Amino acid sequence: MINPMNRMGNMQERISSPLLSGLLTAVIVMLAGVLVVSLILAGTGMTEQSLPLFVYFIHGAALLAGGYAVGRRKGVKGWYHGGMLGVIYWLLVVLIGFLSMNAGIGQTSLMTAVVCFAAGAVGGIVGVNRAN
Repeated sequence: MINPMNRMGNMQERISSPLLSGLLTAVIVMLAGVLVVSLILAGTGMTEQSLPLFVYFIHGAALLAGGYAVGRRKGVKGWYHGGMLGVIYWLLVVLIGFLSMNAGIGQTSLMTAVVCFAAGAVGGIVGVNRAN
């Protein structure tokens, strides 16, 4: 006899998207990082010339956390799912940059895409290995 609770658990697992939850995790970590850096910038004598380093650090931390969430929930192919999360995250950042500041895709942006893919893939690998 099939356990009805087991069927509900499987149905819920199919409905919820690990990629969407990883993207949500990445966005939450990114927003928290931006808030912390904004408070540091406002409260100290830090100049805006040092912001690019913090921006890359925030994006990397967000993608590691998001990739970890994807890999942990998916349980297989963490590098692939984490990397896809990185690409989707990068596309969202490029889209927001284009719509808000009319920023195009250049060599720096393409290098950022590679870094986003790599950070998400590493997070996914760690998440898959921590899932069991």
